[in-house]
Amino acid sequence: MNTRYLTSLVADDLKEKMVFLGGPRQVGKTTMARQISEEVTPAVYLNWDNRDHRRMIMHGHWSPDAKLVLFDELHKYRSWKNLVKGFWDTRLPDLQIMVTGSSRLDVYRRGGDSLQGRYHYYRLHPFSLRELNRTAPYCVDDAVAHIPQRLEEALPGLDHLMRFGGFPEPCLQGSERGLRRWQNQRFERVFREDIRDTESLRSLADVELLGTMLPDRVASPLSFSSLATDIEVSPKTVKSWIELLCRNYYIFRVPPYHRRLPRALKKESKYYMWDWSEVKADGARFENLVASHLLKYCHFHYDVMGEKLELYYLRDLEKREVDFLVTRDQKPWLIVECKMQAGGSLTALNYFSQHLKVDQRYMVVFASGVDHIDRSSGIRIVSADRFLSVLV
Repeated sequence: MNTRYLTSLVADDLKEKMVFLGGPRQVGKTTMARQISEEVTPAVYLNWDNRDHRRMIMHGHWSPDAKLVLFDELHKYRSWKNLVKGFWDTRLPDLQIMVTGSSRLDVYRRGGDSLQGRYHYYRLHPFSLRELNRTAPYCVDDAVAHIPQRLEEALPGLDHLMRFGGFPEPCLQGSERGLRRWQNQRFERVFREDIRDTESLRSLADVELLGTMLPDRVASPLSFSSLATDIEVSPKTVKSWIELLCRNYYIFRVPPYHRRLPRALKKESKYYMWDWSEVKADGARFENLVASHLLKYCHFHYDVMGEKLELYYLRDLEKREVDFLVTRDQKPWLIVECKMQAGGSLTALNYFSQHLKVDQRYMVVFASGVDHIDRSSGIRIVSADRFLSVLV
């Protein structure tokens, strides 16, 4: 059984505060929580979907000897925050509390938070290339930003990740038949269980239709008006459904960056799939894979170190475009363009990097064995199996 990259970090934080663990359905949250519980005994696991467990949760009835209590799917109870706050404030001194959920946890941590100061929040991501190859536990030192000088030797497994995605079950199984069956089951559970149980919707069928259309629109700015025409609803409704799918970890948003950029695109965001194996076109799937790796890197820095790294893309009205910009403390820090093969124009990448004064600029290509610096621009052109090896 693979030990996930957040396991030791979460275990350490549990000694001080509660830990909330969010992330997509079937990304491995419950498995990771159970691994942690094996080191803290006795532990109690309570799932809100279980009727008997639900009764125990509502009355706070579990073994008084418990050292760790794991609450799973608790976000489905609307007043879960107040419930957990009461458990924490009246707990025995050595009791540890962990809450996991595939939706809403990330929403509820914003706004008026009565749990302020009582918890740490983590977001668990699918396997990345580095995690797939790593055997040693992660530590705080792994959150130090060191992309430019530490492009290590290429790691194996990129083709496998492209084909099967990064979710543990299909990735580790490595079966096309298993992948298709898993994708169907996950889609049904996200739309017909998670969204149905936590949201008030009149037309779940239309939201499902939107979900089936999104993989074909990866890597391009998303037009709510175009989608609204196809589904025959209003753009405002499509926008609310897109936000719903983001909250439930089906897709994630990459907004355009426009500070200090003349005539930059400001409104239309790009959206990528948490499961990039759903994207059919190779180029778009590769871009989605890189976006997922960069987002995981940004979330790891924020959740573990408190450093604010954010992911954007670049585009202006002259149609110059670069796939990704990572900012650090709201300042441009890293620019990345994705290509299946080396070659093509570096004009947009060079233009934006000069305008934003970013020294770390890369063209990341899927083809292996590539690593050189373009003489005229100074841009490093490097294979993805080398570039992604330094991310989390």
